[in-house]
Formats: sequence, structure tokens, C-alpha cells
Amino acid sequence: MNRNTTYVIGHKNPDTDSICSAIAYARLRSRQGINNIEPARAGDLNRQTEFVIDTLSVPRPKLLVDVYPRVRDVIRSEVVTIAGDAPLAQALELFHAHSIRLLPVLDDDRRPLGLLVLKKVAEKFLVPSREAEIRRVTASPDSIRQCLKATAINLVDARVEEDLDLYVGAMASATFRGKIAPLDPRRIILITGDREFIQREGVEAGVRVLIVTGNLPIADDIVQRGKERSVTILSTPFDTATSTWLTRLATPVRCLVGADFLTVGLQDRLDELRLKLMHGGDPGAVVLDGDGRVAAVATKSTLLAPSPIKLVLVDHNELSQAVAGADKVEITEVVDHHRLGNFHTDTPIRFVNQPLGSTCTVVATLYREAGIRPDPSTAGLMLSGLLSDTVILKSPTTTELDREYSRWLGELAGLDPQEYGQRLFASGSALAAYPSARQLILADFKEYRAGERAFGVGQVEVVSFHEFHALKNDIADSLAKLKDERGLDAAGLLVTDIVQGTSLLLALGGREFPYVIGYPRLEENVYELKGVLSRKKQLVPHLLKVLEG
Repeated sequence: MNRNTTYVIGHKNPDTDSICSAIAYARLRSRQGINNIEPARAGDLNRQTEFVIDTLSVPRPKLLVDVYPRVRDVIRSEVVTIAGDAPLAQALELFHAHSIRLLPVLDDDRRPLGLLVLKKVAEKFLVPSREAEIRRVTASPDSIRQCLKATAINLVDARVEEDLDLYVGAMASATFRGKIAPLDPRRIILITGDREFIQREGVEAGVRVLIVTGNLPIADDIVQRGKERSVTILSTPFDTATSTWLTRLATPVRCLVGADFLTVGLQDRLDELRLKLMHGGDPGAVVLDGDGRVAAVATKSTLLAPSPIKLVLVDHNELSQAVAGADKVEITEVVDHHRLGNFHTDTPIRFVNQPLGSTCTVVATLYREAGIRPDPSTAGLMLSGLLSDTVILKSPTTTELDREYSRWLGELAGLDPQEYGQRLFASGSALAAYPSARQLILADFKEYRAGERAFGVGQVEVVSFHEFHALKNDIADSLAKLKDERGLDAAGLLVTDIVQGTSLLLALGGREFPYVIGYPRLEENVYELKGVLSRKKQLVPHLLKVLEG
């Protein structure tokens, strides 16, 4: 099982505030004594964030494509198995010693031959049925010898497995002779004590195996006759009753399993295992590693094991924006500055949400409240997220606290907020630097719901609109494809000129969209948003209102 880890992670298509707040908050909680906590990201870094990471020499957070609990996360690291040639007696010992109900049967390369189920074994060997089935033993002379801890007086075809019938010679000679007369002696396992007449009748008949119990003596001439008649003769220290029981358990376990057992991989999602176990008749599944070898056994109780992954969400609180699988693991904290979405938990959690310009500002307040002074690197991270989300303190989302904390963080980091902010935005302002229009849109793209309608908006900052006008047709084509792929009613890209303090919106929607959006249309699909800098505080609330209405 993997160690328990708490990941501090921002939203999908992370922006600078999302990444920087995740790193800064993970560092804070670690300094406060939280073990095994580390930052992570739910997507690729944009060019602006890469500038921050490289400038401050900060390691890139771990990329989490999803956090769905997987089979590997909840299984026990040790697994009890048995070789296919081992007798059933050994399997029963393992069942008892380890208090288990399922036992994978392996070949010599640790690949599964089947799954031995204690309940089915018990039904086969303990539930009364027809006499012929009770007598039947599928075994080799050598496997019988091992089970009985017997001395081999004579071994014939020791490893040849056969379907044999078990008889106990505890009767008069004439009665016994009549009993076996109609039978095929080469199918008989004969168990007896020191009844010499029974021993002689057995070897004369040419039984397959003669077992003499209690280590009782066997006459030399009987042994010699047994060799002449190709009879395997074994001497065991156990009494007749015990020997009879153990002989029935001499069957190699591979003969007791079928090829129709359930298997899952270590990388399979726990949801998939749940469906297979809850809606199938299998009591468990054999877990295979990447090479097809047995790694573990999974049962319904496995489904109850908690995931070793926990999450702290920063810069978002809506599951639609969270890393895939966030709804399947425990969320222990949320630190955010956005509107409340559809988020809920089973138990109370730490939830910090403040109407500030950035999540990094919120995190900075938590450092101060805790009396912990951030190091220059951490202060630089929080300053970067703050300046990015407030567009160098020009966005209408900017508060006096944002301005105060920008000065404080700048002093700690040794950076001038205005000069550093200009470099920050210059690093990510070139639209043509993105490999494709689709990647440009998705670099900071968020999805929302307005009643029954869904829409998505990306945002990018520029220092002029010249590049946008050159690329708008490609952007429109990519927006149309993205809108259809994700089933959105509307999709757009907000292009913000941080120098002029205004934005253009390239947006696609239904036929009524141009009439309800409420912004001046400059040309087809392009709208002018004077003074709009904030997607969160200015654009999204407006779109929620007009689309829901």
C-alpha cells in the first residue's frame, strides 16, 4: 500500500495563483507539523507560471492526472499464495494460519492458475454427497506420501497424477476380497493397519497404493510381492482415521481450481473492482502486476479501505474544476477566494474563503496569523500569484489587503511589486508562443453552470490586441470544437490588455447569444468589454445572470 499523502492542489488548467498558492500553503502546513503533505498540480504550467518557477528556483509540483483510488492504493503489500503442485492439506494450513478465505494458486513463474476458495473446498470435502465422490482422490503417490509424512517402501510412477478411489481395509479377508473383486485395482488406494491378510490381498490384486498406518511392520515378502505387482507401498506414522482424512487432502490444488477466476490490475480503479465484486458471483479477485504476476488478493472488504490520498483544495471549491477523482477521496481543507459552488463533505473540514484578489493573499494572511515568517522563495511565490490574479493590482477584485500584502511580500522576497509584475506579465503575454490555439484557450479555462446551461471561459493577458486579431480565426475554430466536445452551451476566451485595462471577448453560443450577452459586438463573435479585467468578479457573474435568465 502507498504511504498516506496529502496533496495541496489547485484547479484544472492551473494559473499562476493556483500553482503558487498550492506550493506556499503546503510549505505552511508542513512547518505547522503536518506530515506527508506536498504540493501538486492538475495540469501543465503556463508560460507565466514557468517564469515564476524558474525565476525563484522552485521545484515543479507533482502532476496529478487524476486521484481516483486504485487497487494498488488499498491492497495489503503481502500476499499468501500456494504452488499449484502443493497438496490441499498445505492449503488448509495456510487458510488457518493466516485467517484467509482465498488463496491464489501459482505456476512456477508466479502467474495465476486459479483462486482457491475455502468455502468451496469445505463444500467439496465436508458436505456429504454420493459415496463415489467421497472416495475419489486426485493425486500422485508422491503427493500422498507428503501429506502422510510417510516413508516410501516402494514408489511407482511417483509423480503421475490419477483419479483414484480410497478404501479402508478394516474387515475380514473374505469380505474384503469380495469388496474389491469387481473394482479396477489400479484405481485403488488401500489404507490398513497391521492386518497382514489385507496387505497381502492388496498387493496380490495390484492396487495402485498401499498405505500401512501407525508405522506398523510390513512383511518382507509382501514388500517383494508389491514390487513385482508395481504397487506403491507407504508407511505412515498416523493412525487409520487420520491417514484416511489426510489422503483425501493429497490432491494438488491446481486440480481444484478453474480458469474462470476474476483478475484485476494494480492500476485499475477501485470503482471498477467494486462493480465486478458487487455485481458478479466472485468472492474476490486476483490482483496482477504489470507483468501478469500475482501481487495481491482483493475482496469486498478491500473496498472499505480508505484511500491513502487526501486533498487540500486551493483556488477553487467546485468539483467540476477539481482534479479528476477528487469526489472519491477525502478533502481535508479548502483555501479559496471564489464564490461557493456545489461543494460538500461528509465531515466538517477547515474551510477558508475570503473576498480577496488572490488565493495567495489568503495564504499570506494565514502565515501572519500563525506567526510564521515566509522565506524569500515562498514570499516570492505568493507575490507572484497575487500580482497575477490582480493584474498588478489593477483588477477590480483588488482590495486594500492585497495592496498591503504585496508590499509585505515584496520586502520579504526582495522584489519590487510593480517592476516584477511587469516582467511577470511580459513572460506570458505572447499568444503566438502557445503551440496551438486550443492550448492557448485551455491554458486557463474554467467551466461553469447557469441553471441547466453550461459554459466555459478561458483568459489570457496581453500587452496589446495586435496578436489576437491575427489569430482570432484559429481561436474561433478551436473554441467551436471545444464547445462541441464538452457539450457546452457557450464557450469563450477573454483577452485582457493589462496596459490599457480593458478586454475583448471571443465567444460562441446559441442563436440568441449575441442579443443577450449585453456587450457591444465589434464583429462576428467578438465583443468589447471596456474596463473588464476580472473573469471571476466581472465577466462570470454577468454570464451567469444572462444565461440563466
